[in-house]
Amino acid sequence: MPRVLVVDDQKDVRAMVSIVLRVNQFDVVEAESGVAGLKTFGEEVFDAAIVDIFLTDISGIEVMAAIRERVPGFPIVAVSGMTTLDFISEAPGLAGVICVQKPFRPNGLLQALRKAQTAAGGELSAAV
Repeated sequence: MPRVLVVDDQKDVRAMVSIVLRVNQFDVVEAESGVAGLKTFGEEVFDAAIVDIFLTDISGIEVMAAIRERVPGFPIVAVSGMTTLDFISEAPGLAGVICVQKPFRPNGLLQALRKAQTAAGGELSAAV
C-alpha cells in the first residue's frame, strides 16, 4: 500500500485528502505544518507527498525543496487556492512537481498523484 504524506495547515483539507486517499488504498500520514511535515518525512518512509504551497509556519516551496534535497525526484503534488501554479516547475529542484488548484475533485487529486509518480520514474501501486 503506497504511503503518502499530506502537509496542509487546514484540518478540513487534510481530512478530505486523507479520506480520498484511504478509500483508494493509500496509507496516509497527516502533518499540520511544514515543520511537522519535514520532521515526519525525516523519520518515516513515504512513496509520495501532497504539500500545500501556503502554510502558516514555512512555505510549501521550502518544504518541497527540502524533501527534494533529501530525495531528488521524489513524487510531490503541490496544492493551492491560487490560480497560477506554473512557477513551481521553474523553481530549482522542483521539476516534475505536479500542481493542483483548490478546490479539486477526488479524481483530479488521484490523477495528479499518478502524474507525480510517473514524472519521478515510478508507479504508485494503489488504484490510481
